[in-house]
Amino acid sequence: MTESVERLRTIALVAHGGAGKTSLAEAMLYDSGVINRLGRVEDQNTTMDFEPEELKRQTSISSSFAQVPWKKHTISLIDTPGDQNFFTDTRLCMQAADSVVVVIDAVDGVKVQTEQAWEFADEFNQARIIFVNKLDRERADFMRTLNDAAESFSIKPVILQLPIGAEAKFRGVVDLVAMQAYEYDDQGKASSIEIPADMADQVEEEREKLVENIAEADDELLEKYLEGETLSDEELIGALRKAVRQREIVPVLCGSATANIGVDLLMNFLVDGMPSPQERGSWQALDESGESEVEIEPDPEAPFSGFVFKTVADPYAGRLSIFRVVSGRLGSDGNFYNVTKGTKERFNQLLELAGKEQKPAKGAISGSIVAVAKLKDTTTGDSICDESRKVRFKCADPLPTLISFAVSAKSKGDEDKVYSSLVKLIEEDPGLKLDRNAETSEILLSGRGQVHIEATVEKLKRKFNVEVQLAIPKVPYRETIKKKVRVQGKHKKQTGGHGQYGDCWIQMEPLPRGAGFEFVDAIVGGVIPKTYIPAVEKGIREAAQKGVLAGFPTIDFKVTLDDGSFHAVDSSEMAFKIAGSLAFKKAVAEANPVLLEPIMNVTVITPDEYMGDIMGDLNSRRGRVLGMDSEGKNQVIKAQVPLAEFLTYAPDLRSMTGGRGMFTMEFSHYDEVPAQIADKIIEEVNKEKE
Repeated sequence: MTESVERLRTIALVAHGGAGKTSLAEAMLYDSGVINRLGRVEDQNTTMDFEPEELKRQTSISSSFAQVPWKKHTISLIDTPGDQNFFTDTRLCMQAADSVVVVIDAVDGVKVQTEQAWEFADEFNQARIIFVNKLDRERADFMRTLNDAAESFSIKPVILQLPIGAEAKFRGVVDLVAMQAYEYDDQGKASSIEIPADMADQVEEEREKLVENIAEADDELLEKYLEGETLSDEELIGALRKAVRQREIVPVLCGSATANIGVDLLMNFLVDGMPSPQERGSWQALDESGESEVEIEPDPEAPFSGFVFKTVADPYAGRLSIFRVVSGRLGSDGNFYNVTKGTKERFNQLLELAGKEQKPAKGAISGSIVAVAKLKDTTTGDSICDESRKVRFKCADPLPTLISFAVSAKSKGDEDKVYSSLVKLIEEDPGLKLDRNAETSEILLSGRGQVHIEATVEKLKRKFNVEVQLAIPKVPYRETIKKKVRVQGKHKKQTGGHGQYGDCWIQMEPLPRGAGFEFVDAIVGGVIPKTYIPAVEKGIREAAQKGVLAGFPTIDFKVTLDDGSFHAVDSSEMAFKIAGSLAFKKAVAEANPVLLEPIMNVTVITPDEYMGDIMGDLNSRRGRVLGMDSEGKNQVIKAQVPLAEFLTYAPDLRSMTGGRGMFTMEFSHYDEVPAQIADKIIEEVNKEKE
């Protein structure tokens, strides 16, 4: 446990997949002496990537945590996923950090997930710095990367370091604040050297810009600077820290995580330049009623409060709840109150996380990220606190799901196990959604992309020994009618003893889309006794659940019951129910029945250069473009597209835009299926039934 809040830094590493976050975390752990060997993502032996699904894909799919001791401080590190499939986890875990290191690959530059992570940091009011990584790679370019960042994030990045050498010859950095050059050996050990002569002019120029940028953020310093006074390093560092904390300046550092160049200087800056939990400032919360806003100061002496931002489902150890302490402190065991669920929780052991290891923690204070196992009711997003002050934090929402699959058990008898095991995995990954579609009898698993669903299926087998099959979900079509008709439904059966007799005349007519079903009793003179009229309606409602064309529910129609006859002995509720059902089937067949399909409201966000491809693709999916808008360097396309054409859009958009496009969709309305497509659907459904 960190002894004081001032010596704690809670930092999230964020970037697009492949930028080198996990390698950077590994180098930080190595330099600080936590591990004695530098692991590599390619060798599947890093501390932060340890789940089999991560090792197989060589990418982080879940945030991991570690404590890095450095210069009598503790850097509490969150290594987040960069793949859009797992970005809900990034979003939920980022909110627990005080500041953010945005890692940018010096070869590939800023990609779409880096931009999204930047937006999350805006939303959570977090200080941030940029670390330009992979400067030892072929085609790496520091200045190009910097310009890309300035344009992508609409900021003025402030260079604190310059690289010495480029690509394979990259060997060190010049610190522009201390005006000191460092060269690194093969082990990542730094030694001070003279600033290379061929860099003297560039260093002088960038140092001048740096001093100017820092002075601009502080009125007092600006006055001194304009009067030609020399600013001391202490003044510059003080003003820089303040400007970073107030999010007025985004400093840029550089290096190579895998070659372990510049990582020690990055950690120095995290400790010296980034805010402690107290310097980050107060947190917004709601009181117990959820109506009034309150501000929670990150004071270790205040009553305890915090929020659970991640849950890990372990079939053996039970549920592990990972939470951020916002105020107060906790001992190694004790209890707290879950405001969200209104229950008390007891814990026997407080845990500190280090990759896959869990170590007992002596306690926790404001800013700490810790975990406890086997809480009864607590799940991700819950606020926990001392009973003396009940507050509720506004936690981030998961990102919307983009693709769904129907999940079925591979082995007979595993059906219930599939559902209950998936429920446990959803506690661990709120980016997933689980639905049971009563109409198609399918279990639907929705996620951010195909890889997200596949990784979940692998986890299901590993953690709960349940194997499943995936299929494209059935589209919930509907049926309706287009003209008004009047028909008779008559059920007459003579058996020994009582017979069965029910006779009704109905008018059936279409209703506007979305109006549902309307039943009108227009019987006069008791031609059908009052007791049998509800039976006719029931017969129609039940028959409407299985339409005439292909067995889909029939919607948006009105039935008027206006005539009929009965038999004093043979009539019964059952007979009239059957008569109603027969009348419905006969009426629909005559009333020009048609198939309806769900139409979705779709929003696609894409960089300019893919606009043409995306518009063409939407048209080929029978989409109707409603409008376009610009948002930064992206275009926003709004369209309506039939769900049947959009079930596999996530991987298609990814390949069209190189992973830079995003989309959301929600149900809009039902609309008629074009005749030639309807014929095919009806034929397929009827084949399946056979």
